[in-house]
Amino acid sequence: MPQTDRTKCLLVDDVEENLIALEALLQRDGLDILKAQSGPEALELLLAHDDVALALLDVQMPEMNGFELAELIRGSERTRHIPLIFMTAGSREQNWQFRGYESGAVDFLYKPIDPHMLTNKASVFFELHRRKQALAHELRARTEALRINEMFMAVLSHDLRTPLQSIVAAATVLKRQPPPDKAALMVDRVLRSSQRMGLMIEDLLDVTRIRQAGGLALQLGPAHMQTVVQRTLDEAAASHPERGIECIVEGDLAGTWDAERLCQVVTNLVGNALRHGSADRPVRICADGSLPETVSITVSNGGTIPPELMPHLFDAFRGGKRDPGRHQGLGLGLFIAHQIVRAHRGAIEAKSQDNVTTFRVTLPRHTPARSAVA
Repeated sequence: MPQTDRTKCLLVDDVEENLIALEALLQRDGLDILKAQSGPEALELLLAHDDVALALLDVQMPEMNGFELAELIRGSERTRHIPLIFMTAGSREQNWQFRGYESGAVDFLYKPIDPHMLTNKASVFFELHRRKQALAHELRARTEALRINEMFMAVLSHDLRTPLQSIVAAATVLKRQPPPDKAALMVDRVLRSSQRMGLMIEDLLDVTRIRQAGGLALQLGPAHMQTVVQRTLDEAAASHPERGIECIVEGDLAGTWDAERLCQVVTNLVGNALRHGSADRPVRICADGSLPETVSITVSNGGTIPPELMPHLFDAFRGGKRDPGRHQGLGLGLFIAHQIVRAHRGAIEAKSQDNVTTFRVTLPRHTPARSAVA
C-alpha cells in the first residue's frame, strides 16, 4: 500500500472533558485529532482541513446542535462524504435516531459510550479511509502512466518523423548520383538526422528505465567536473559557433560520480540556454568546488521562463510549450537531468527573474555506492 496522508478525525462536543476523554480513547499513530466545542468552530476546522476520515458529533450543544451541524456538513460538496456518528446523553426515542439518520449519520451512540464499541467503530472508518486514499493514489499513478504512454505515441509519430524524412530525402538524392559536393551535403544531413533520432531514442529509453526500474543505473567512479564541463563546451561551441559562452572554474572539482550521466545533465542545461536564452547575452557556466563536501554547477542565460511553467520544468513532457516548426526534442531533457541528479543524491533548482534564468545543480562530492540505482 502506498504511503498516504495522516488520517484526521473531528470531535465536536461542548464539554471539554468529553473531548479529552474521546481523544484519549481514539489517539493512535498516524491519526490527527481535530477538536471543536461548537458547531461554528467545527465548520472552521473543516474549512482548514481536507479529507477528514470521521466526525463524532454531540447532539445537544448550544447555539447549533449536532443535527443542524450535520445538515450543513452534508450540504457542502467538499464535506458531504465525511462519515458522521452522533453521540447523545438524551433519551433513546426513535424520533431522535430517525432525525439523526435523516441528517446523514452512519451511527448513533448513547452516553456513557462503551469505549470498546467506539474504538472498533472508529477503526473501521479509519481503515476504509486509508484504503480510499490508497485507491486514489493508484488511480493517479495509472492516469499519469497512461498520459506518459500517450505522449510516447505522440512524439514517436511526430518528432521522429522529421529526421526520418530528411534521411529518406537525402538517400533518394544520393541514389541519383549527384555531384560530389552535393553528395557530401546529403551525407552530412543523414548523419545529423540520424544523431537526432539516436538522442530521441535514448531519451525514450531513459524514461522507460526510470519508470520500470525506479531510477537510472549509475556507473560511479573517479571523475573531474572540469573535464565534464569542458567536453560539453567543446560540443556546444561546434554546434553554436555564433553564440558567446563564458566559463568560470573554481576550487577542487574532483569527486566520485557517473561522468557520462553528468555530461548528459550539463549538455542539456547548456543546450537549453543556447536555444531559449537571449541571443544578445552570453551563456555563463560556473563549476564551483570550493566547498569540501559538495560541488555545484550553475548555468545562466538571458531571458525569463513564464511563471506558469516553473512548477512543471522537471516533469516529463511538461518542460515548456512546443512551438510549431522548431526542433526542440521530446521535452524530456530536464526530466532526465533531474532524475540523474537525484540518482547522485544531489539537487537541481531553477530560478527565473529580472530577465535572467539560472539552473543550479548541487552534488555531493562523493556519491554513495548505494546510489548505483536511484
